[in-house]
Amino acid sequence: MTDPAPIQEPGAHMSFLEHLDELRRRIVRSVVVLVIAFFIGYGFSDRIYHFLSIPVLNALAEAGPASDTTSETDGKPISGELSQLKVGDSGRYVFDRTLKVGNVVVPSGASVLSHVETGSDGQTALVSSEPIITNSGTLAAGFRLPVPFINGVASERAPADARLIVTTAQEQFTLYVTVSLYTALLIAMPFLLWQIWGFISPALYRHERAYVWPFVGLSSTAFVLGAATGYYVIFPPAANYLLGLGNGEFQLLLRASDYLDLITIILLAMGVLFQMPAITYVLARIGIVNARFLIKQWKMAIIIILIVAAVASPTGDIPNMLLFASPMFILYIISIGIAWIFGKKRQTDAEAAS
Repeated sequence: MTDPAPIQEPGAHMSFLEHLDELRRRIVRSVVVLVIAFFIGYGFSDRIYHFLSIPVLNALAEAGPASDTTSETDGKPISGELSQLKVGDSGRYVFDRTLKVGNVVVPSGASVLSHVETGSDGQTALVSSEPIITNSGTLAAGFRLPVPFINGVASERAPADARLIVTTAQEQFTLYVTVSLYTALLIAMPFLLWQIWGFISPALYRHERAYVWPFVGLSSTAFVLGAATGYYVIFPPAANYLLGLGNGEFQLLLRASDYLDLITIILLAMGVLFQMPAITYVLARIGIVNARFLIKQWKMAIIIILIVAAVASPTGDIPNMLLFASPMFILYIISIGIAWIFGKKRQTDAEAAS
């Protein structure tokens, strides 16, 4: 009578040195992919930064004084956001600052007849109805004028009092490099998660390693959803609150690099926090955690959530902290439900095969 086959233990077939070699290879692969993604991101870094700056430009426009940019509709001057203009309205546009377009320089105070129309990109725009003639050249009719906000959409140039500043010659370059690095991290996220799973998979049973694609897919999707929540839900009210504290008493001059650090920390933090349901699903399917365990640890979870919210929040006040903590409480409850629905007892390969 032959002895029964030994039960396979996770991780038993790799030595410590083999683990180190595996870690080295996966780090090298990750760095190569990040470098490639960096150069891809650098080609779009200016557009990405503009997209990231829209929330704070909106907040600056609301907190600061109204722009001097002026149009006239039916003889009545309209200033500020000009969001009340409708397609077909026309009037005279006055430049509130010097504008350079190629070799053409339009001086501050110059004016041009203009009208509101819907552009080829589907966005409402204020465009010139006649050529803009200056000493340095001419801009043909149909030139999109730099109105800061129309229908709530930020244009490519913000008003003079709603722009971020740089204080050194190299800061703009450093800014775009930083944006490219964060973009590379986002682009390479699925590959990086795959490498992380590949490194920890020797510690799992063979049938448990099949969860690699649910882990990569759910985690990547959760990261994007978390970052989007931070951008559209969490940050705008926080920025409006912070910039509105002075109530017009202060001149708001925000450094572009400081703002980028703030917005990226918030987006990355929310992206990581949204991993909670995805990781819970995988761990519950493997059998490492269950709903009962998560419910028993609810007090510890509340403490950890409040600590993370206090660190991630731009200020230490209770309203902003609760603004950041609320999604985490919801995610924890969702994770309990996921563990309750998908959780099961952990099995060896032999037990899973039987």
